[in-house]
Amino acid sequence: EQIAVLEQAVEAVQMELQREGQKVPNMTHPEVPVGGEEQSTTLETVGDKPDFGFAVRDHLELGEKLDLIDFESAADVTGSKFYYLRNEAALLELALVNYSMSKAVSRGFVPMITPDLVRTEVLEKCGFQPRAENTQNYSIAGSDLCLTGTAEIPLGGSVMNSLLEEPALPLKMAGYGRCFRTEAGAAGAASKGLYRVHQFSKVEMFVVCTPEQSDQLHQELIDIEIEMFKELGLHFKVMDMASHDLGAPAYRKFDIEAWMPGMERYGEISSASNCTDYQARRLSIRYRPTAKPGKKKPKNLFVHTLNATACAVPRMIVAILENFQQEDGSVLIPEALQPYMGGMKKMQPKEKDK
Repeated sequence: EQIAVLEQAVEAVQMELQREGQKVPNMTHPEVPVGGEEQSTTLETVGDKPDFGFAVRDHLELGEKLDLIDFESAADVTGSKFYYLRNEAALLELALVNYSMSKAVSRGFVPMITPDLVRTEVLEKCGFQPRAENTQNYSIAGSDLCLTGTAEIPLGGSVMNSLLEEPALPLKMAGYGRCFRTEAGAAGAASKGLYRVHQFSKVEMFVVCTPEQSDQLHQELIDIEIEMFKELGLHFKVMDMASHDLGAPAYRKFDIEAWMPGMERYGEISSASNCTDYQARRLSIRYRPTAKPGKKKPKNLFVHTLNATACAVPRMIVAILENFQQEDGSVLIPEALQPYMGGMKKMQPKEKDK
């Protein structure tokens, strides 16, 4: 009985320590620009803005014309910032998921389908704040569960409280899951349509590695993203994000912003973050370094964790619809996705609309 009381006291102290630790963000890489988002620097620009020669439509107009996106019915059923994907758009989501997952698997990632609900403590240990006033996370009333905002959380949780052997690292996972975000404080034209929604599908890459491996793996993650978006024919910028835009866990973060002609601006479509040992300390993920002959047995060390977006579906749909639109109102399907859409090459107005 005394042991049970002591265990409860220890658990309470651990939770309090966890919450205090949330107030302390990770260190930042020496090369990270200091300041707000406007201080972020462009590392690379890929491709050119498309030259249409006709009045450009945004993805909302294209989605309505092609009968692809239904916000009106979703608003009646669920509320604002929810949507139905119809016809070719539904197939496009599946194509994007399968394309990006195939790409990740070809680079040595283990494919996983993750839970969409996680315990609050796992969310907190990954550096998110479900209890904050302006939280981005949905909590389930009457339980200790939250809806995930990214597969990064259940992927990190899958190795929580682990002691890994050094030869097993790096551990690479690619998780497919549904993401749920309150988008508290988000408003305005920059958030319209599919660009910022409450629920969406995403393929996320997650890596567990030694400290010596993390910088090189961070570069590998952004290289995979660049390769995919080049194959899809997008014009985009690779950004080294400024310190105020990193969030608590990230030591360094590279974002990719694609040109979205209908919105007349660049929009973030992916990011790749090196979180060093920030999440590992909270999730208690260590590794046992390989002992060297004649040397003293090394002590166990914390791993480093990294995460990167392989495909955030709605924003990819925005980019594809707006960049591949044609004067007749049709939209070409990027060649890399055509095998995943049964060979379909074009989305075009239905017969009744012609």
